[in-house]
Amino acid sequence: MKMTIIIIQLLICVAVMACIVLQSGKNSGLGALSGGKSDTYLAKNKQKSLDARLALATKWVAGVFVVLTVVLNLI
Repeated sequence: MKMTIIIIQLLICVAVMACIVLQSGKNSGLGALSGGKSDTYLAKNKQKSLDARLALATKWVAGVFVVLTVVLNLI
């Protein structure tokens, strides 16, 4: 039982890291001030929806990770 929870927690840990790495940075739009690449309106909305889904997934997966950590400490 404990080994199963540890394996699940390791998989959840990898999922949390993937969700965090896949999110774009908050200051990614500052390049437009210095003449960097500017995105179209549709590309910006698509990116925001993807970032919003990734942020939500990060919260849920991190919550499961915390719960599994508490369960492992109680066992």
